[in-house]
Order: sequence, then structure tokens, then C-alpha cells
Amino acid sequence: MEVKTHRGSLVMNTATMAYRNLLKTVHNPDRFMDVVIQPILFMLMFGYLFGGAIAGGVQAYLPTIVPGILIQTMLSAASGSGSQIREDLDSGVFDRFKSLPMAHIAPLAGQLFADVLRLVIAAVTALTTGYVMGWRPAAGLGWVIVSGALAIFTGWALSWVFALLGLLAKNATTVQSFSLITMLVLSFISNAFIPLKSLPKFMQFMAGLNPVTYVITAIRQILATGSLTNTALLVILFGSGIVLVFAPLTVWAYNRN
Repeated sequence: MEVKTHRGSLVMNTATMAYRNLLKTVHNPDRFMDVVIQPILFMLMFGYLFGGAIAGGVQAYLPTIVPGILIQTMLSAASGSGSQIREDLDSGVFDRFKSLPMAHIAPLAGQLFADVLRLVIAAVTALTTGYVMGWRPAAGLGWVIVSGALAIFTGWALSWVFALLGLLAKNATTVQSFSLITMLVLSFISNAFIPLKSLPKFMQFMAGLNPVTYVITAIRQILATGSLTNTALLVILFGSGIVLVFAPLTVWAYNRN
């Protein structure tokens, strides 16, 4: 009975912390922009400004740009986890949580559960914007959901990395700066917005080492063929590996703080 009560308490505490973090996203313009405004703005801007130059038209460019913006949005939304944790630590609110009758791990678990919900909102926003612009994937709605789930899983796996950074960094500004640079490098030195063959040889090599390239390729293959390809399975294994490595490290850093 005590075990059941403890588990129920952990679930309720985690849900409460997740709700708190979602409220912070809604009431914080920077966080809200990451999950709602940014995917809409970037989809419209990249599609209408560069679609004609890169693919000959917006409609022809959408199969390229939608997966690219989707993953860029996942990176941006996932990176918010680290800065939010660091801000909570700096404000002393975690010390307040420790004095309350709640599960010790609930603040961290609530943050990472809220990340999943934020990633879902960001993914739906990006995909819906592409649909409104005229994007019609050949695979159908079911495989669009599968590709969105793969993107969300990748973003959630990376949120563990950013959460660890937030726990180890000295201040939120450092986390935000590092997250922005990481997001820009991973998204632009990849096949997110242009064909890799259009890049210089050395940049093609760098993009080939970029894991984001494989995630975007997997999503495009799913949407084009309506099946889970070897690349998609590789992305799932890679994301699982990130969680297996960084989840224990993040919990260790959280307990240490």
C-alpha cells in the first residue's frame, strides 16, 4: 500500500510540475515563440523567400522545407529545457520545492514531461503551417503522425542533453547562448534547407557527420515511401542511446545540485 501511495504521489507531483512548466511557457514570450511563433514564421519566411530560388517554387520546396523546419523547431523547443532548469536553480525555487512534501525527483521529471507536451505543440504547429501552405505528403496522414512522433522522440532525447547542460552551467545566459549556437549549427550545416550536393565538399562531409541530417532524411523517406526505413531505425537507436547515456548523468547532476 505504501508503494502504491508513493507511486501515486510521484505521478501527481510530476503532473503538477509539468503543468507549472507549461504555464511558464505560455506566459513567457521567449518560450511561447519557440514552440508556436518560430515554426510559423520560419516556414513562411523560408518557403516564400527561398522556395523559388532553391526549388523553382514554393510547392516544389515544401517537401524539403517542412521536415527541415520541423526538426529545427524540435531543437529550439528542446533547448529551452536547459535554460528553464537553470533559471529555476538560480531563482532558488528548487530549494523551496525541497522543503515541500513532494517527491524529490518530481521537479526534474515534470520539466522533462512538459518538454514532451511542448514538443508536441511545436510539431503540430510546424506540420499544420506546411499543410496550410499547400504541403501534401504522398504517404498520408498516418505516416505524417509517425514522422512527427519520430521528430518528437528525437527532440525529447536531446532535451536530456540540454537539461544536463542547465544543471551544470553557471547561469541561464550561458545555456541560452550555447543552445542557440548548437541549434543554428545543427540545422544549417545539414540537409534541412538545401540539397547536400549543392554544398562544397568539406561542408558535405560535415553535414554527413551531423545527426540532424539523418533525422531529416528519415522523415523525408517516411513521408515519401510510407514505411520505416533503415535510416529511421538508426535514428531510433541513436535517440535511445542518448537517453540511456544522458538520463543517468542528468539525474546525477540533479541530485548533486
